[in-house]
Amino acid sequence: MLSVMTQMGALIVAGVVWRALQPGGLDADTTRRVLTTLVYYLLLPALVLQVLWVAPLGLDSLRIALVAGLTVLAMVGVTLLACRVCMAERAAIGAMLLAAAWPNATYLGLPVLDSLFGEPGRAVAIQYDLFACLPLLLTLGVLLARRYGDPEAVRLYGGGSPLRGLAAVPSIWAAVVGVALNLAGVPLLDWLDVFLGFLADSVAPLMLFSLGLALVFNRFRGRDARPLAVVAIVQLILAPIFALGLVLWTGLEGVPGVGSVLEAAMPAMVLGLVFCDRFRLDTGLYAAAVTLTTALSLVTLPLWFALATRLIA
Repeated sequence: MLSVMTQMGALIVAGVVWRALQPGGLDADTTRRVLTTLVYYLLLPALVLQVLWVAPLGLDSLRIALVAGLTVLAMVGVTLLACRVCMAERAAIGAMLLAAAWPNATYLGLPVLDSLFGEPGRAVAIQYDLFACLPLLLTLGVLLARRYGDPEAVRLYGGGSPLRGLAAVPSIWAAVVGVALNLAGVPLLDWLDVFLGFLADSVAPLMLFSLGLALVFNRFRGRDARPLAVVAIVQLILAPIFALGLVLWTGLEGVPGVGSVLEAAMPAMVLGLVFCDRFRLDTGLYAAAVTLTTALSLVTLPLWFALATRLIA
């Protein structure tokens, strides 16, 4: 696990260095937007289709989704209670909810589980995110962002049903097609498997590099100490504890069980920056939370891996 995190960390640091040096005059935000758009619309859907077409789907898939969904919902509740103590402003509360409740299941979780477990790890990461986390983000997460966002921004950009957002996600459609082909018993042709794999192999390094591009270090001020501490504790400690309890309760074993705990232990998701910008939440606080939890996760993830592998058969 230590060697895996070292390799992950090196790619993240490469993104941080790019942000500082801006080679070729390309700033970090522009570079990140181009890379994440490529991953979002082409590379990640190819990976999702390849994995879910051949992954074993059954009771464990439902258990993974249950662990993911209940963990997100529980952390929303815990963070709301904690916000009463830290006395944060409305925009900060909205940012804290998104940062603390939703893990970086794809941008960091997928590369980590892929490096640790290979194809079975990929399947766990994709199911954890697409079967629970992402649907909740595009429904409950959008509603929370509207609730705590700027009224003018909500009026301009917040119209429409959150469910409509699910239909606009390419990975959701890739998942639907992959699951349908899987359940129908349609074989994955060799040439198509090679082509999808060629695209999918680019996902992990590009996502890690993009994560490094998103990190900022200019928002660690005294008044942010309590909100950032709440996010770090909820995301890196309470969420994996809760997920571990659910894994043991549901009888989820092996790679699905360990992988689910690790997914819950991931730092704050990068995608939340989009919602913070759109609904005028505290984007600076959110970016600082991503930076802090990502840095701390390089230490906490190996600890959770060691504990989960010991407790889960």
